[in-house]
Amino acid sequence: MSETAQVVAALRSTGRIYLDKQSPAAYQALVKTADAVRTTAADAGLDRILVELVNLRVSQLNGCAYCLDVHTRAALRAGETTRRIGVLAAWRDTELFTARERAALALAEATTHPADALAQERAYAEAREVLNDDELSAVIWVAITINAFNRVSILSKHPVRETPSR
Repeated sequence: MSETAQVVAALRSTGRIYLDKQSPAAYQALVKTADAVRTTAADAGLDRILVELVNLRVSQLNGCAYCLDVHTRAALRAGETTRRIGVLAAWRDTELFTARERAALALAEATTHPADALAQERAYAEAREVLNDDELSAVIWVAITINAFNRVSILSKHPVRETPSR
């Protein structure tokens, strides 16, 4: 039995299912949404590093190990530094992030925790100062999409495994 089959069998024995495997049409619709959001972000002028910072910060907030693994590797491929990834959880306490990145991170946090109306209004107002309408919309869509993927991975308990290339 393959390693993936063993993991699936173990999850099933505990009552867990991989949502992406159980409902592939719904998952593929989410993947298509992510593709559209990636295009929206690029068309708005958001560089890949900024998008990956948003993906990472939202995944940190949600505690999604699988997405943190995926997007750390993507951020590094895009040219992000290990130093900035390492301090991302405390981005407010550093001078390593630009005003644009800080606005996007605050907006992503407000999107992830929408019940905090005051923080949401403050983040939105700050973002309006440095992001145009297209950029603002794209950041929110990136945050919405990674939040959805976080939930799929967390509830499915997608594993983070050591790979031979690491």
